[in-house]
Amino acid sequence: MFTGIIEELGTFFSREADKYRFEASTVLSDAVTGDSIAVNGCCLTLVDQGEGWWSADISEETAGRTNLVDLKAGDRINLERPMKVDDRFGGHIVQGHVDGVGEIVALPPDLRVRLPVELLRYCVTKGSITIDGISLTIVDVLDDGVTAAIIPHTAEVTTLGYRSPGDRVNIEVDVIAKYVERLSAPHLNR
Repeated sequence: MFTGIIEELGTFFSREADKYRFEASTVLSDAVTGDSIAVNGCCLTLVDQGEGWWSADISEETAGRTNLVDLKAGDRINLERPMKVDDRFGGHIVQGHVDGVGEIVALPPDLRVRLPVELLRYCVTKGSITIDGISLTIVDVLDDGVTAAIIPHTAEVTTLGYRSPGDRVNIEVDVIAKYVERLSAPHLNR
């Protein structure tokens, strides 16, 4: 489990078939093969590493559901290690399981992201959403997406400071909303 508090801006280095290589330092400080690291909010497994780099295998499911296939050498990426049980819980519950890809419509400080229509039902004003792995609070739910207020610090230490309108971003909606829907659905259809 992650929190959506980005630890480091890393860099995408290269892709060879389904193996992606990333440059990083902080997230590698105690990492070993098999550990999880979230890249733009997508939980990946570290399969190889060296001085200042690590690699992960990307499944067909991950490639089809995330923006990782859009990465080009030199692109900045949001990185986060999983939360430790005794750590502070600074963001919200983030699984690293991307629900879909949205599109940036307007840049910070008044971020606006267009979402797939099937994800809008999980969005509420003042609720949580993860955009490229960043835990954010929804300011407003629109007919086609959401807005979020981004402070300068967040834009500076995440990929939001490097984005442009039209860029695709990974979206993870609040898992609690999905569980509530699943558990209550049989009782609502009576």
